[in-house]
Amino acid sequence: MGEFDLIRRFFQRPVRHAALGVGDDCALLAPRPGMQLAISSDMLVEGRHFFADVDPAALGHKALAVNLSDLAACGARPLAFTLALALPRADEAWVGGFAQGLLALADVHGCELIGGDTTQGPLNICITVFGEVPAGQALLRSGARPGDDIYASGTLGDARLALEAMLGHVALPLEALQAARRRLERPTPRVALGLALRGIASSALDVSDGLTGDLGHILRASGVGATLDAQATSQLIAARALFTSADSSLPPDLLHQCTLAGGDDYELAFTAPASRREAVQEAARHAGVPVTRIGTVEDAPGLRVVDGNGQPLAARYASFDHFGSI
Repeated sequence: MGEFDLIRRFFQRPVRHAALGVGDDCALLAPRPGMQLAISSDMLVEGRHFFADVDPAALGHKALAVNLSDLAACGARPLAFTLALALPRADEAWVGGFAQGLLALADVHGCELIGGDTTQGPLNICITVFGEVPAGQALLRSGARPGDDIYASGTLGDARLALEAMLGHVALPLEALQAARRRLERPTPRVALGLALRGIASSALDVSDGLTGDLGHILRASGVGATLDAQATSQLIAARALFTSADSSLPPDLLHQCTLAGGDDYELAFTAPASRREAVQEAARHAGVPVTRIGTVEDAPGLRVVDGNGQPLAARYASFDHFGSI
């Protein structure tokens, strides 16, 4: 199967939002009056971001989900995306599964594939996503102010817990492993929450490389510091609820590593004035996702992580570095 046959068979679809989609040298997008385009790119590389034996449908889902998560963090509504795909070979069964997972999630969010490129090479997936947000209403990293609350959406740490189990570093009950692995391989982009937080959150980003590292981007962009409650974050790992009384509990250090620095959660971390707590919870109810207050923005620079007694954690937890060792 040649390149253009592959594109026509698995990826070419009628356009809905774009003025022109797959088939020409360029796609054409026409944002509505008063809207700004929000654009983000993410690359997934075999051996760096996913295992070689991952289910292709799950990989297709995740490849788009991580990009939609960036739009969510900006408060942008998805419009369209491009796909650049390098494949070792044109395996029809694999490509069919990948396309199914990719396009099923695209349909959920009304985000259409409008172009890209395919070639032979080591498995590599690069997606660029386009969204729209009313001018001046995008959620940014630079708006946090002293006194703001810090929140996290959904759950944190399960993706890292699954990775630790798959690498043989920890043993999990089967049900807990399956649930954690779903969080690793099929993350849920919080698009509805990002839209609901426009005008409420003072800053936001998605948790992709680990909470402490990602939150540091907000602190630097906003010129502030923060204190993070490690006891609150350690409660956000969902797999714990699937342990039975006969199972040994997860060590505190592992809990902190997973929730504070695990990465691959694709939840939203955001700040909002303390006066907007009720509005934050209403936005969360509207979006159908829980949010948890996990810290406070402060004047003093730097990030301080404390235990339930307000004492600094003895250990430091480093987030994922794309150029560090795996």
